[in-house]
Amino acid sequence: MSQVIKGISSMATRQLLAELSADYERLEGVTVVFESVGGVDAARRVQAGEAFDVVVLASHAIAKLVEAGSAVAGSRVDLVRSGVSVAVRAGSAHPDISSEEAVKQAVLAAPTIGYSTGPSGTALLELFERWGIAGQVKQRIVQAPAGVPVASLVAKGDVALGFQQLSELVNVPGIDVVGPLPPAIQITTIFSGAVCATSQRQPAVRQLLAFMASPAVAAAKQRHGMQSA
Repeated sequence: MSQVIKGISSMATRQLLAELSADYERLEGVTVVFESVGGVDAARRVQAGEAFDVVVLASHAIAKLVEAGSAVAGSRVDLVRSGVSVAVRAGSAHPDISSEEAVKQAVLAAPTIGYSTGPSGTALLELFERWGIAGQVKQRIVQAPAGVPVASLVAKGDVALGFQQLSELVNVPGIDVVGPLPPAIQITTIFSGAVCATSQRQPAVRQLLAFMASPAVAAAKQRHGMQSA
């Protein structure tokens, strides 16, 4: 029976990790199985000592797990950079998002605005505060429940304007990706992997993470709306 590496991740990297895990099994004969859940839940379960070999989360969450002793010190590997894009329901008019001011006006004009529970969602709310419009849009913003993609809310018409990492918007039926946030306000999250303290397969996990960070998988990351870290 082949060796099995058990991992947990947030939803943002779900599709990419599935592809890379399948590639790794073909290359090395090692089965890699990831469970993808809300990032807060994933971190909580790792910190509670649930038996995982590898964890992939936003870099700040990985740093906290290392600090808590739940992930192995020195094992963190930065894997991808993921930026935020804007989505509307398929067939809807596309707002102008070519500049910071254009995005601000699109937000002010939208009847409902969707955002995620992750670090990119927090950064978006901070942006609204900086713009001085948080009070104006407070009753119109909808936070997607943990583990629920903003794209699904956009596709159902629950929100008119959705903000989430591109990796969670690509190839979702029922939505149009308008485009990325402009550089002046782009929200970038680095996702990293680390060896879990509970793992009995630490050398094998380090080899897996090295593969996932290698130039050989850069094209796969781009297909999923991300860039190599």
